Amino acid sequence: MTMKYRSFTVASLTAVSCLLLPGCNPGRADPRAEAPPPARVEHESNAGVFRAERPEQFPLAVACERLAAPELNVTGTVSPDISRNIPVISAASGRVLEVRARLGDTVTRGQLLMRVQSQDVAQAFSDYRQAVADETLTHTQLERARDLYVHGAISLNDLQVAEDAETKARVAVETALDRLRVLGADPHHPSAIVDVRAPASGVITDQQVTMAAGTQGLASPNAFTISDLSHVWILCDVYENDLHFVQVGQYADIRLDAYPDLRLKGRISNIGPILDPNLRTAKVRLEVRNPGMLRLGMFVTATFHALKKEVRATVPAAAVLHLHDRDWVWVPLGGGQFRRVEVKAGSMLPGNLQEIESGIEPGERVVANALALEAAAEQ
Repeated sequence: MTMKYRSFTVASLTAVSCLLLPGCNPGRADPRAEAPPPARVEHESNAGVFRAERPEQFPLAVACERLAAPELNVTGTVSPDISRNIPVISAASGRVLEVRARLGDTVTRGQLLMRVQSQDVAQAFSDYRQAVADETLTHTQLERARDLYVHGAISLNDLQVAEDAETKARVAVETALDRLRVLGADPHHPSAIVDVRAPASGVITDQQVTMAAGTQGLASPNAFTISDLSHVWILCDVYENDLHFVQVGQYADIRLDAYPDLRLKGRISNIGPILDPNLRTAKVRLEVRNPGMLRLGMFVTATFHALKKEVRATVPAAAVLHLHDRDWVWVPLGGGQFRRVEVKAGSMLPGNLQEIESGIEPGERVVANALALEAAAEQ
């Protein structure tokens, strides 16, 4: 009985194990049937190629050849020539009584700008008049000493003492007179009021003084700044990649936004040695003779010309499509197909033509009306 029981038990366990094993399960799923279907790649058509049903509706134009020097257009602003800025100061401290000029006024050399009441000037006049009185007395004493010395009434030492006193008194007078001149006072018109006049002709571009204000002499800001605007600076920002276009001494064409018909010439006098770390631009300074219309802060466009000329293509202006801040032209491929090609458009030319700097070559054909073909392609 024992042997039979053991045989039955082993057989039962074997059957159960076969049922649990994957290979013994006749109803399991096929792995290949559970696998995902193969990927299907759908090829997207080229968005820059368009097939027209009637290509004869879109006439073509041939790009012509033009020999021109590359140009670089940059923006700039009119600024004063710093070397022609002249400060107006009052060396005398005191209170401002009158202001005869204002910001933006055109003044001439010697014109009265303001009047200052100064205690320093009053004290300087007092010292000057006392020095003159002392010098008069010492001069009289010297003349008396010389007469007495000639008659043997005084010694040579007394005469030398009188001469020394006269020399010192004369020095005191000269020093007091120089102080009055430094303070801006007129020695012939004793007064505590100082007239501050324009040291040069020009335009007042800065004012730091008002009526009844106080001034501390050289410690105060400049009361006025007079700028000679007969010559001005134009400061332009040129990107690092375009610095090869500019050289010191080179001339540039200048166009004003305020006066589109006016054309000026400016010479490059300096190229900034330090680039702006954020914009990667360098300051280029142009010196321009002011014909009278240039005002500080005006926006201008400066055009720099390269020395070496290049061959450029020219196409009708309507052949250039401006899309997404870029320029494109449609080029025929044959069989009614057209391809949109990106180009770099240049300046406008007479005859409603536009220069193409890169993208196509002279002799290539383009669609004469790019906007019409673009509209057909979007339908």
